[in-house]
Amino acid sequence: MPENQHLIDHLITTGALHTTALIQAFKQCDRRLFVPDKLAEFAYADHALPIGEGQTISQPYTVAIMLELLQPQKGEHILDIGSGSGWTTALLATIVGKKGFVEGVERVPFLIDYSRQKLQKAHITNCSIELADDSSLGKPGCLYDRILVSASASKMPTELLSQLSHGGILVIPIENSIWRITKQEDGTIDTYELPGFAFVPLIEPSS
Repeated sequence: MPENQHLIDHLITTGALHTTALIQAFKQCDRRLFVPDKLAEFAYADHALPIGEGQTISQPYTVAIMLELLQPQKGEHILDIGSGSGWTTALLATIVGKKGFVEGVERVPFLIDYSRQKLQKAHITNCSIELADDSSLGKPGCLYDRILVSASASKMPTELLSQLSHGGILVIPIENSIWRITKQEDGTIDTYELPGFAFVPLIEPSS
């Protein structure tokens, strides 16, 4: 059995992964493609791995939990903040399909080239990776169906709520919890907190 399938089976068994579309995305987007070559033997281990510049490719269990909370759908426009290795961008792009698009933004210049190369090798084309603006979080003035943040903020970044479409979902780590923020069709906000996680810190916009 391929080792990627072992990882997927583990994530299903632990209850982290259960949505059919997400399971299929994990099958198509082999984590090995996004791990540094020197760490290839650890690609299917269920823990974070260093990818350079003090950054990591997230633990598969955590990625599965966050994507299950996000519930991305076909055709959606998604913002992936702190796209890092490009693995979450690839998973999201696979789920939204050719009619959808994923915009990755990253503050670490080294990871821009790293993730673009990895996504090209994975033949993922319905996405982009850009250097994040130092003065803002996300892409002010744009609207997204889903927003995923893969680094831990010190507090709720309210500026992201204005970038979320009505009916949209934001999933973001704040300190040691994962939060799901849902903007209802009437503009009201619902929140859900899942504690007990650890992330690299979000690089906050410069003042």
